Amino acid sequence: MKNVVLVGLCALGLAACSEANVKTDASPKAATTPATSSQVVKVAKEATEISASELYEVHHDGRIHVFYDFDLYQDFLAMGETPYRVTRIGAGPKGETMVFGLLGKDKKKSSGIPGIELIDGTIKPEGAFYGELVRDGRIYVVDDYDEFMAVHSTGEAAYRFTQIGSGPNGETVVYVLTKEKKKQRPDAMMVKFKQVRM
Repeated sequence: MKNVVLVGLCALGLAACSEANVKTDASPKAATTPATSSQVVKVAKEATEISASELYEVHHDGRIHVFYDFDLYQDFLAMGETPYRVTRIGAGPKGETMVFGLLGKDKKKSSGIPGIELIDGTIKPEGAFYGELVRDGRIYVVDDYDEFMAVHSTGEAAYRFTQIGSGPNGETVVYVLTKEKKKQRPDAMMVKFKQVRM
């Protein structure tokens, strides 16, 4: 009788273990069953490509706020707050407090947050990059990650095309150019900016 009960408990334990392995997570490191692993990897890859190809930075009240999601960025511009965030005191390029706005799905993560990893340089953008930095009454529009990081660090763009008063609220818009494109009008960036902001 004891052997039957023991075997039954082992069987229940194995069933529980196999059910735990069936539960999937959209993160690339998640444990999955062979039947669903390709779907999970595809979903994780798509999510990473979307969120790791854009970056937004707003200087506000002596802090630098960073976002990896356009809607979250727009909510912050409208309300001045984000519901979920990670704060790093004194971590900015000039000792500013860095505040990373998070989507609800990322609020419990301690790693794998695109905005933090892009700023830290632990990941690079996947696909075409688009970024904006809002500081000193200007909007810097950038389509090159390295140039974004240069403006993040120094506050200046080495090469730029400026349009005074062309922002959604009359801000000056500065299109940040790479050295290779410094003599070209940034038409593609201008179109993209109007598409997302106007």
